Amino acid sequence: MNENIFRILAALTLFTGIGISSYFRRKADRDSGEKISRKVDGFVMMNIIKFGGLILWLSPLVYLLNPQWMVWSKIGLPEWVRWLGVGVGILCSLSIYWLFSSIGGGISPTSATRKEHKLSTSGPYRWVRHPLYTIGSSLFISFGLMADNWFIAALGILAFIAMAIRTPKEEANLIEKFGDEYREYMKRTGRFLPKVVR
Repeated sequence: MNENIFRILAALTLFTGIGISSYFRRKADRDSGEKISRKVDGFVMMNIIKFGGLILWLSPLVYLLNPQWMVWSKIGLPEWVRWLGVGVGILCSLSIYWLFSSIGGGISPTSATRKEHKLSTSGPYRWVRHPLYTIGSSLFISFGLMADNWFIAALGILAFIAMAIRTPKEEANLIEKFGDEYREYMKRTGRFLPKVVR
């Protein structure tokens, strides 16, 4: 199979996800009139997010510009696995729209909540408290499968781990803001995946 087909499909899924995310994030900033500082997450986490985010975003771009520059991390996947990555990437892009349209103006770049934040319990938030972390990291893993590249897939896993480390602080902020309403919500939803047993 021609490498260019996977590059085009990888680019389409990645830039679709980025475009949707950027639109909803800018809209939330504009509608709320507030710009949330990343300092709320602390110096160490802020730098992990900045440095890790730079590598996370540059690696797919390097692959898209010239796959030969990333040949050192090529896996040698069968073609069907790469097509599986395409399918997962498309599902992730659709899910990104679903989750952003569900949370609306409540989206925040940090663990802090916006002043006018309303607890979102519809769309994917009906079953999962932090679907963005699951879907966002899955998008990068699917990109790694499409690109046949272990390094890009591993970055998706590491991004998920970093967000999972930050999640308890985020949930503490949500409990502080919503109190028992959020505690009840936690009982019936999973943190990153739907609860099997309630």
